[in-house]
Amino acid sequence: MRIIKTLIVLVVLVVIAGVAWHFYLQRAKGDGPDYRTATVTQGTLVSTIGATGTIEPEEQVDVGAQVAGKIIQFGMDTAGHPVDYNSVVKEGQVLAKIDPTLYESDVKTAQAQLAQAQASVAVARANLLQNQAQLENALQNWKRAQQLGPSEALAQTNYDAYKAAYDAAKANVAAAEATITEDQANVSAAQANVDKAMQNLNYCVIESPVNGTIIDRRVDIGQTVVSSLSAPSLFLIARDLHRMEVWVAVNEADVGNIHPGQAVTFTVDAFPGETFRGTVKSVRLNATMTQNVVIYTVVVGTDNSSGRLLPYLTANVQFELARHENILQAPNAALRWTPDLKEIAPQYRQGLPLGQQPSSAPATPSARAYKGMGHGMLWVKDGQYLKPVPVRTGITDGVMTEVAGRDVTDGMIVVTGEKVTSADDGVTNPFAPQFGKVFQRNRQQNQQHAQGQAPAAGGQEQPQKPAAGGPGQPPASGGQGRGPRQGGRGQ
Repeated sequence: MRIIKTLIVLVVLVVIAGVAWHFYLQRAKGDGPDYRTATVTQGTLVSTIGATGTIEPEEQVDVGAQVAGKIIQFGMDTAGHPVDYNSVVKEGQVLAKIDPTLYESDVKTAQAQLAQAQASVAVARANLLQNQAQLENALQNWKRAQQLGPSEALAQTNYDAYKAAYDAAKANVAAAEATITEDQANVSAAQANVDKAMQNLNYCVIESPVNGTIIDRRVDIGQTVVSSLSAPSLFLIARDLHRMEVWVAVNEADVGNIHPGQAVTFTVDAFPGETFRGTVKSVRLNATMTQNVVIYTVVVGTDNSSGRLLPYLTANVQFELARHENILQAPNAALRWTPDLKEIAPQYRQGLPLGQQPSSAPATPSARAYKGMGHGMLWVKDGQYLKPVPVRTGITDGVMTEVAGRDVTDGMIVVTGEKVTSADDGVTNPFAPQFGKVFQRNRQQNQQHAQGQAPAAGGQEQPQKPAAGGPGQPPASGGQGRGPRQGGRGQ
């Protein structure tokens, strides 16, 4: 039984192939292929370079903390609300406060050390006065000893004692003066410690360094900030959101065409259909490499007076390279497409070099020969054939290209390719789709055949084609048609 089923399926395939060949021959006898066409238009064409970038505030300040501690309070913004995201603040306005307990203790300790140093200076000055008085007394005694000299009235030992007392008094005065200098230096150091402690205490109050808008708050009340090698970031403030920048990543192959002052247009997904404008401000030299591709950052300035552009939106940027007004332009597809040799009018085939043969490939040798006549080639209908129209090409925007030539006119219909016939047109490749239709039809016929063995609605059997009752009818997918077919044979 399997052999019979296989033979029947092969017969059906042969019949389908014959029908397909018949339709193919019928189409080949027609007037020729059907072409897709487009129109040459006149207008403005802009050549651009496309890239992607990120919108950034023109100037932003990262506010950090120079001391460690716990956040105990937020300040108030210009609207009288606690500082938060999107708060507008003024320069010098309090943003947050850090617990000052430890720093207040440091201030008191430094002030006590300063007072101690100042007292030491006072003691040293008093000692200096005492030593100066002792020096004056020793000086007078030494003078009297010099007048008497070593004699019967003044023994030699007493003479030497007066001289030593005088020298010691001078040394004590010098030591007292040095002590004063040292104590004064200690006072300066203590004063510096006080200033440092006071400054650290002042750092417990975080103030806004600029006028602007807070776009990021990175701490909460009760959170402890730790300042070590770098200041922890607490707030990110954008100074002026009415001026924005777009940081665009540009490939090294395109960066040579970009220069400051160049016009730029861009769109953002947040506002589809709306185009924003800007100008190139600079091309940063600190290039980066991503997957062996060198990328440069191009900074584009744009006006944001409306406030619609938000920080960090993704921008689809177009750098304007050239703008030509009132020129003829044709679709790029029309310039890329080339016909087969048999589709070209016979009088235009002589540009084909000897020995070249027609080809069914999209880019034929004859088309390549015609391209030598100009910078590009357009094709227009000429009866049942196509006629080449050589053109000079200019700038392109990726869809349309500037064209110029003696035979090019506004409104000219040019060919962009051949139409691919679909199943809805009634002419199609019968192989792939027809298999599904045949199986579906056979399944329906098998079901009608099974119903014909039992009383049908109205007492009539459904009409069947001869192939429906044959033993080689192809089963439906999943074997659903096998049972009814076997039941029919059993009767």
